[in-house]
Amino acid sequence: MHEKTYTTDVYRMTTKLLELNPEYYTVWNYRRRLLRSFFPGIPKPCPGDVQDSDHPRETEIIRQYIVDDLAFLLPLLRKFPKCYWIWNYRLWLLDEASRRLPSSKALEIWRRELGLVGKMLSLDSRNFHGWGYRRKVISQLERLSAETNSSSVSMTEDEFAYTTKMIESNLSNFSAWHRRSKLIPKLLEEREASHTERRGFLDNELELIQRALWADPDSKDQSLWFYHQYLIGNFEPEPAQDSIIPSLSIEDRLSYIKAQIEDLKDMLDGAETCKWIYQRLIDLALMSESLNDRWRVGVDSSGVASWIDNLAELDPLRKGRWDDLKSQFNR
Repeated sequence: MHEKTYTTDVYRMTTKLLELNPEYYTVWNYRRRLLRSFFPGIPKPCPGDVQDSDHPRETEIIRQYIVDDLAFLLPLLRKFPKCYWIWNYRLWLLDEASRRLPSSKALEIWRRELGLVGKMLSLDSRNFHGWGYRRKVISQLERLSAETNSSSVSMTEDEFAYTTKMIESNLSNFSAWHRRSKLIPKLLEEREASHTERRGFLDNELELIQRALWADPDSKDQSLWFYHQYLIGNFEPEPAQDSIIPSLSIEDRLSYIKAQIEDLKDMLDGAETCKWIYQRLIDLALMSESLNDRWRVGVDSSGVASWIDNLAELDPLRKGRWDDLKSQFNR
């Protein structure tokens, strides 16, 4: 490596080393240098170039190197699906395709990647490497499609539908819930959703997560509760700018909070050992207090104190936090 020997023999040696142990990040970096030394020296295509008729042979050589190296990585990904270096190197190859190939040829390669990552997630639906990789693939497909078609191309609707499919097959898919929460602001913006449409969307999402929670109320699955927390964040006195429905009135917020509290109280029956229910009830009580209407939603200090006592018993490691919360409600 120190001698910077860029030959096919050395290239084959890196293949053998990485097949034995793909954690050799230095070998991956050297393989990058090797591959770049093999690429013919042709001008990089300008963004939006669909075809490159001036250097067809050189372009095909680069394309073939990239395609062959992508194929080399497949068995490694099957054997080591959570190795950072394999994923990083694969993304580097695809970025090289975007930089060095005409948009139409790069688009073909990225489209194949979407099919590949779909198959991988069907085998391991909660692999966060796969989900992060899929986000990158979608982003590049949208960009390259726009360059090729000279118009804006969005895959947000398709991706949102994909999260629904993955959640329905496995409710504990944290990555799918997280991806869904990140897609929603863009989805609603692209739909140019009205206030009424946004409210209907929020109602549907609340119904979806409540069905999931009721499927196993005593579940310790954090992914469901984190998404529930994201949704009730819309009832905060000052919700985030990218919230589902930022213009919700105080009266409507209080109505939603009351409905959520009643639903969680019902959920407690038979699930008294689930700390997440108590924690979410307390969160909603805090929101209610911030809206200056704690009593109106059926929350009193003694009820909140009882929830906090139960929570402290279930989660003694955070007893100081729960005691502090209790003092807030007793003021």
